[in-house]
Amino acid sequence: MDGQTAEEYAANLEENLSMLLSKFKRGTYRAPPVKRVNIPKGDGKTRPIGIPTFEDKILQRAVLMVLEAVYEEDFKEFSYGFRRGKSPHMAVKKLRDDIVEMKGGYVLEADISDCFGSLSHKVIKEILDLRVQDGVIRRTIHKWLKAGVMESGSVWYPKKGSPQGGVVSPILANIYLHEVLDKWFEEVVRPRLEAEARIVRFADDFVIVFRSLRDARKVLSVLHKRFAKYKLETHPDKTRLVEFLRPRLRDKRGRNSVDFLGFTHHWGRSRNNKWIVKQKTSKKRLNRAVKNVSSWCRRNLHRKVREQHEHLCRMITGHINYYGVTGNIRSLKNFIQEVRRVWRKWLDRRNRENSMPWKRFVRLLSRYPLPKARIPHSIYGQTLPLPYAANPLS
Repeated sequence: MDGQTAEEYAANLEENLSMLLSKFKRGTYRAPPVKRVNIPKGDGKTRPIGIPTFEDKILQRAVLMVLEAVYEEDFKEFSYGFRRGKSPHMAVKKLRDDIVEMKGGYVLEADISDCFGSLSHKVIKEILDLRVQDGVIRRTIHKWLKAGVMESGSVWYPKKGSPQGGVVSPILANIYLHEVLDKWFEEVVRPRLEAEARIVRFADDFVIVFRSLRDARKVLSVLHKRFAKYKLETHPDKTRLVEFLRPRLRDKRGRNSVDFLGFTHHWGRSRNNKWIVKQKTSKKRLNRAVKNVSSWCRRNLHRKVREQHEHLCRMITGHINYYGVTGNIRSLKNFIQEVRRVWRKWLDRRNRENSMPWKRFVRLLSRYPLPKARIPHSIYGQTLPLPYAANPLS
């Protein structure tokens, strides 16, 4: 928002950090407004992202390190969002393992509507009172929550929420949901259930697997009230109860599926003809990825083929690095095939006199090959090395 870059700040780094520390300790630090931008989501809506100033990011990172040291010993093992050593792939694997060990069950998929934008400042203060007593840190966090938001040239001051995109915002959301959901489920809900239940949470997305349908319905009926007590609400379209039982031996395929972190979990046959839980890229995420490729190709028709190829390779590599899990090779190949189709389509429209039929496009691909589908994340715990970052074609 202030136009300052990292290079400019680093030119006089020691003096800048010394002044920042002094203002922080004296309590004279003023949290600058964050710049808000809106990025598109898969459902046609946009997600607001707050961009702090560079100096503000430095101070937020320092406070984040302190909060991590305090709360890491409290956070539950099934909480994976924005924590050191807790990746989304670990959360996806944990959900798969839980379903396999329980031999299926009744799955409650849930998503919190506008979680970052709905955090109550009063509730955050009450929750922090339980563990954080340092007045300097508490005042600074309060300043960040009350900092203005610059959007379309004007500044306004929100009465709730923490800007998504801020360095300290994810851990504040984790602390909030730890009190609202994690502790409640472990200390209140689980002891009252008739049968086994397991939960996996990544930021504001969580899934609970129940062995008993009665338990699942009971928790679903009180979940809305629990969140409403803390000024949150579950997303009506993304919260549902799914019967995800292991199919019978004579069934040809499993019924229903569960979506979590961009992956669709479904029952499938192993090579030994046994029922196992498989994962594939969800249709919404796959369609969104293809749409992003098409939009980029349309906007960059004027670029050289070599430049287009380099960027498309980076897009494919990024897609593979996230969605490349065991059993998802077919979805990866489908995505790469769609990238080929979209690229040829827009190259064909670039010049009416010099069209791009498939035969000519195949020759072009021999000169500019796209990355092949690969599995960097194994469900057996092995993570394969990623391609050399400096050369997407290697």
